[in-house]
Amino acid sequence: MTEFNLDFPRAYGELSATAIFREQPEDFQVDEDLGFSPGGSGEHVFLHIRKRGENTAWVAEKIATLAGVNVNDIGYCGRKDRHAVTTQWFSVYLPKGPEPIWETINSDSIQLLNVSRHQQKLRRGDHQQNHFVICLRNVKTDDRELLVQKIEKVFAFGVPNYFGEQRFGHNGNNLVEAQAILIDSKRYRDKQKRGLMLSAARSFLFNQVLAARVVAENWSQCLDGDVELFSTGPLWGRGRSLVAGQMAEFEQHVLDNWREWCNGLEHAGLLQERRALQLIPHNAGYQWHHDHLLLKFSLNAGEFATAILRELSTLQTAVVIAE
Repeated sequence: MTEFNLDFPRAYGELSATAIFREQPEDFQVDEDLGFSPGGSGEHVFLHIRKRGENTAWVAEKIATLAGVNVNDIGYCGRKDRHAVTTQWFSVYLPKGPEPIWETINSDSIQLLNVSRHQQKLRRGDHQQNHFVICLRNVKTDDRELLVQKIEKVFAFGVPNYFGEQRFGHNGNNLVEAQAILIDSKRYRDKQKRGLMLSAARSFLFNQVLAARVVAENWSQCLDGDVELFSTGPLWGRGRSLVAGQMAEFEQHVLDNWREWCNGLEHAGLLQERRALQLIPHNAGYQWHHDHLLLKFSLNAGEFATAILRELSTLQTAVVIAE
């Protein structure tokens, strides 16, 4: 069985701090920001929900049961962490007929915050950004001032925009499944699950290119041949590479060992896309509370908070994080 190394190189050197991560759900808070307000009318009911210690798919099933619809009629922008306190929007396709009493979904772990209507179903990535409040407990370091300097650099100049480990499943199991699909022609009846596995493969290849750029110390630089005014990496798929020259040669070289995966993703019908290599948090700040470090920042849709945390401290947690 192929082993997948998910310990990608860091941009700011070796870690000199340790901290306890996710000791309780309140240590990881995420508020989803759609970037727009529901229109107030339309075929889709919009539910704004706060959940604690529950995963998004489970909440979607609860909503579907309450509404008497198929779970495929429930939309959301993305899966939010389970071991956390998060707010996010769900859409329910209910074009006509009476609505259920939505408040009956409330429980010790679910709270309904708002109800509205809108014309379109929510789909993955429809939101604008996520706002994070994260508490790292019992931070230990021999040089707190050095850690503070690293935090300020990370907030000012950003970090490598790696896909987080949750994209790859527990112990990289999504990549094992992706290998079976791409190389061994394994078939999936569940199209959504198959899509998640292919997305994991694509993300892993992107991380390989980004890791090579980090080692080359040019991950934040726009190189000759890029198609944007900022540094980007490939989300592999069908068609010619969107970059040329130095960039194209570099990426081809990095992905030579993954040529079968690239071919498999092309045959799966995915199209070539690009993703920024540099993640710069917005509205970032930090506070010390004795030995606890409180971090606040906002990230665009598709960016991972773990990309920031992994540059600051070795995280000690018993929580299994899986998408």
